[in-house]
Amino acid sequence: MRYLAQRKARIEIVPMIDIMLFLLVFFAMMTLRMIPTSGHVTHLPTSTTAAPLPAPKLLVELASDGSIAVEGQQMQTDELTALLRGRDPAHIAVTLAGSDSVDLQKVMRVIDAVRASGATQIALATRSAR
Repeated sequence: MRYLAQRKARIEIVPMIDIMLFLLVFFAMMTLRMIPTSGHVTHLPTSTTAAPLPAPKLLVELASDGSIAVEGQQMQTDELTALLRGRDPAHIAVTLAGSDSVDLQKVMRVIDAVRASGATQIALATRSAR
């Protein structure tokens, strides 16, 4: 008779917690991928020889009006040079990202400021034209 007794239904909590944690991690990762690394640069120039770069140690953003932003702070070229000198310029990789409408002379001014600090690893961010 004991075998025929009805058992009370149980709701297993552990699998439900596993699913909720999986969903939390999934949505957190998707949200982070949707946030661009640089909110200011929207239209990178294109290049047919563009290659993936490792994450930059320092991202320098160039606006079409000539302003420079480093880590979200506006600065001048001499301030950029001083910042790089304080960060061991021989081992820092600098990536320049700018809108496709940035004047070439402004790009060269920033490259000169980076090289004046002693940094030699300079990359230009582009979109793939494929």
